Amino acid sequence: MRKILFAGMICWSLLSWTMVSCDHAGKKRKQTVREQQNDQIRQQEGPLVLRGYSPESTVSRNEQGKDNSSLRHAWRAKWITHPSASTLDYGVFLFRRTFMLENKPERFIVFVSADNRYRLFVNGEAVCSGPALGDLGHWRYETLDLAPWIRKGRNVLAAEVVNFGEYRRGAQQTFQTAFILQGDEGNGVSVNTGEGGWKVIRNEAYDDIPFLPSDLQAYYCAGPGDKVDGSRYPWGWQEPDHDDAHWLAPRPATVEFAAGRGFLYGSTWFLVPRGIPLLEERPQRFDHVVRAGGVQVPAGFLQGKTPLTVPPHTRATLLLDQQVHTVAFPEITVSGGKGSSIKITYAEALLRPLPADSLQSDGHMLATDRKGNRNETAGKEIFGIYDLFLPGGGRSRLFRPLAKRTFRFVQLDIETGAEALTIEDLTSVYTAYPFREIASFRCDDPELEKIWEVAWRTLRNGADETFYDTPYYEQLQYVGDTRLSSLVSVYVSGDDRLMRKAITLFDDSRLPEGLTQSRYPSYITQIITPFSLFWIGMVHDYYLYRDDPAFVRQFLPGIRGVLEWFEQRIGEEGMVGRTEWWNFTDWVAAFPNGIPPGADDGHSANINMQYLYALKNAVELFRHYGWEREAEKYSRLAENIGKAVRRNCYDGQKGLFAETADKKIFSQHTNVMAVLSDVVEEPLQRKIMERILSDRDVVEATLYFKFYLFRALQKTGLGDRYLDELDPWRRMLSLGLTTFPESDAVTRSDCHPWSSTPCFDLLHTVAGIYPGKPGFKQIVIAPNFGCLKKIGAQMPHPGGGMIRVSLQKSTTGNVEGSVTLPEGIAGIFVWNDERHPLKPGSQKISF
Repeated sequence: MRKILFAGMICWSLLSWTMVSCDHAGKKRKQTVREQQNDQIRQQEGPLVLRGYSPESTVSRNEQGKDNSSLRHAWRAKWITHPSASTLDYGVFLFRRTFMLENKPERFIVFVSADNRYRLFVNGEAVCSGPALGDLGHWRYETLDLAPWIRKGRNVLAAEVVNFGEYRRGAQQTFQTAFILQGDEGNGVSVNTGEGGWKVIRNEAYDDIPFLPSDLQAYYCAGPGDKVDGSRYPWGWQEPDHDDAHWLAPRPATVEFAAGRGFLYGSTWFLVPRGIPLLEERPQRFDHVVRAGGVQVPAGFLQGKTPLTVPPHTRATLLLDQQVHTVAFPEITVSGGKGSSIKITYAEALLRPLPADSLQSDGHMLATDRKGNRNETAGKEIFGIYDLFLPGGGRSRLFRPLAKRTFRFVQLDIETGAEALTIEDLTSVYTAYPFREIASFRCDDPELEKIWEVAWRTLRNGADETFYDTPYYEQLQYVGDTRLSSLVSVYVSGDDRLMRKAITLFDDSRLPEGLTQSRYPSYITQIITPFSLFWIGMVHDYYLYRDDPAFVRQFLPGIRGVLEWFEQRIGEEGMVGRTEWWNFTDWVAAFPNGIPPGADDGHSANINMQYLYALKNAVELFRHYGWEREAEKYSRLAENIGKAVRRNCYDGQKGLFAETADKKIFSQHTNVMAVLSDVVEEPLQRKIMERILSDRDVVEATLYFKFYLFRALQKTGLGDRYLDELDPWRRMLSLGLTTFPESDAVTRSDCHPWSSTPCFDLLHTVAGIYPGKPGFKQIVIAPNFGCLKKIGAQMPHPGGGMIRVSLQKSTTGNVEGSVTLPEGIAGIFVWNDERHPLKPGSQKISF
């Protein structure tokens, strides 16, 4: 797998969160907060106006993206930390600030951030978690109106700040443990950190449980588990009446000075607004108990109606099925159980027992499918990351891990001492970026609608503060993966804010030589050279689907830098020669470590085709924004490289491009890119596509690269073949998968959003909805029914309003139905190679 090259590196995770005391009143109050959060998420989305995120947009509870002018300069608040503990190592730190108010305020604005992560409480209620992921040069802060939680009289602001130290997740950049909160001057009371009144302790209840790649028999960098000793936990620490007399005064952080990015003086964390909404939090319950041992599970337990009591001196096991793949914070509320322990193990799938002869000499598992059908549980076992909770006695103690967990199955292994343990409730809180499913697709094949459902869950479970490659194993944002996730998200939800953030982060990741990093944010530098080319594709996508020239224009210098890096490596043959770093293209057996033949030695047709594809996209951008010199230069360069590739790698007898000049290996990848970059004339493009679909000797693209195969099918008028290529997704459904995995063969992760592309293609290819002009200023409807007779689809337009299509095809090949376009947007309907005008509004069609 892509990440095996880094299996020796330990790169752990974080995300946030805490343990809180939880009496029955507290449980009810916390539920209300979640409902408020979700209501505010829904309210902030309001009318669908999707022109791309701007600094003036209102998101989350308030102005998360508004760059307050006072915050662009020196902050009044200072960064603070624990006075004696290491600020570089693992630790969980609790901060408190009490204050009095004569009246309940209408507004109480604060700006807050921390390193690594924080969770903010107001009068005992969890209000916000952050900061939104970034890097030290673009460190996010949240803007919050705390008025709904502030009251007359005594109040407390409390923050849990976590530093995951050596074992932080790979995406987490850090400088040191630190916290900052600044109140608005209109609040009537100063609560700024660094001005006195704040107190801090280290929460000694916590220890980390590191997981090495060797522990999980796969590349892993998504963070440690939690070990929590309830007997050492300061229960109720976030409540106003908690006794904090023994708490310590914090000291200034090493760099206490705080400033916005671009200010006159330097700092360590260059603060910028969050720019995306707060994450969704939604309670959910487990579906059923798979099996239990050592204890009888009462009816109503999973519904929260009946507690489960584990007697003294008992070992019990409880295996639960969520029924679908999820990303959530498990929450276990217990009473009693002094001397007991609960191990909580999380897995995307259960595994068949490992055969005795399946280990290599180094102890690693040979590639074998141990998962089988995910719905079949008999004889299977759980394996994966875990947490350990030692309740320590007491009433209504709530365990919630510091980071969200990924699972379908959860197993509790419970061991009690001399005191019985009562599990009062067992549930979880789903959390993800608050995408809304606005688009829809309907047809006369119900399996396609199921594919849509599973694909959308795949995308949702792989997105929070950034897009992910896999929520279980890595939680890293890769260019190649993210380009596909971004298109799915804007087509289905219309929300482009996470796409904008991704494009910007990759630009921020750029090395001095010009290439972007392959995954970012990340404290482990990794360069996949073709991914820099696909970053150009991401910018081009945004140019096509959004009318936002100022946003796109800022990336033109970076695009030029990427193109120049490859240009410097053009050899005497006129092709890009040997390229450093990792030339990953796709996980196929013919490409060792994902690298196409010739890429490391030089003159790979595959790498040259990907460069040509990027050149084509870049030239269009340069021309559109008036960079004529660059447009002419790179247009000529593309023409020359195209000639060289045809001369060296085209096999006239086979009618295909080979991977190298020796013409021994042929792949769908190289020939798809030849089509997309117009290396050959249009009549030959269709023939190439027909050959690579029928020739079994041609290396076949996997789930990831099929996205480009489908673009080439659509480009050459073969879009009706798309549904025939969905067999891998149909097979995955038959295996009981509720999200689509990294691969349709033996797979590490069961949720990998690069496999969510059917949500895009059912709209873009089958319903045929795509922009006819940049900025989606013209709408094309060019349906590809394949074996279908009826198609119904809708999707949001970035200018506002919806695109709706309802069509059916007759046995004679005619099409009829209706099309609705948003106000002020005209379009074209394409059928049998003929183009028919469409006007704004609703209209009947019959062709």
